[in-house]
Amino acid sequence: MNDESSPQCALCSVKDPACRVENGTGPESCPTKNYRETIEKALKEYDKLEIREFAKMASIQEAECYINRHIKPYVLHPVKPRVQEICEFANKMRYNKLGIAFCAGLHSEARTLTNILKAQGFQVVSVVCKTGCTSKESLGLKDEQKIRIGEFESMCSPIVQAALLNEERTDFNILVGLCVGHDSLFFKYSKAFTTVLISKDRVLAHNPAAALYTSGSYYARLLRQGIDTPQDKECT
Repeated sequence: MNDESSPQCALCSVKDPACRVENGTGPESCPTKNYRETIEKALKEYDKLEIREFAKMASIQEAECYINRHIKPYVLHPVKPRVQEICEFANKMRYNKLGIAFCAGLHSEARTLTNILKAQGFQVVSVVCKTGCTSKESLGLKDEQKIRIGEFESMCSPIVQAALLNEERTDFNILVGLCVGHDSLFFKYSKAFTTVLISKDRVLAHNPAAALYTSGSYYARLLRQGIDTPQDKECT
């Protein structure tokens, strides 16, 4: 596909899009129209029993997050926080042993989550990002590239977190505040399916969407090329 027909779903403004309405329409970049062969090939993955059951329960869980669905015309009325969704979904999948991979900066949140999961009858295993106490220098970092310059600093090791939870044979893993990039490595190396409870955002109290909501005001600078902060420039 050329650039003009490459998927650009985020920019679509069609009233009745082909992805949601039978016989709907789409712009030139609509993947529902342009990538039928790829879609059909991908859909065959749902023929696998484990994948099909997982996807089915995920869709059921999605619907159960809303109430009064029988009332027409329907107005969305969500009622469940994400942590409740995770517990309910894990029960639907008959999971027993849940793993938590968490950031050292969210130790309190990980402890609270552990208490909640145990209260709901799950066996819980948790691994902090600093497990192994491996120096950041082992990655080739220079002293000035660490957070605490001039001090020993243990690296975050999501691969170790994944390896330990793999060894524990967890049924389902939950990420709590892993850094950008570290979370990606965990996804790559975890053998169990993984969901995210908290996405780290050091400035916005772990609510990264806030920067999107305020991109027309306080975070308008993000829409300009080059987003270095004054602190970044001082360090160069």
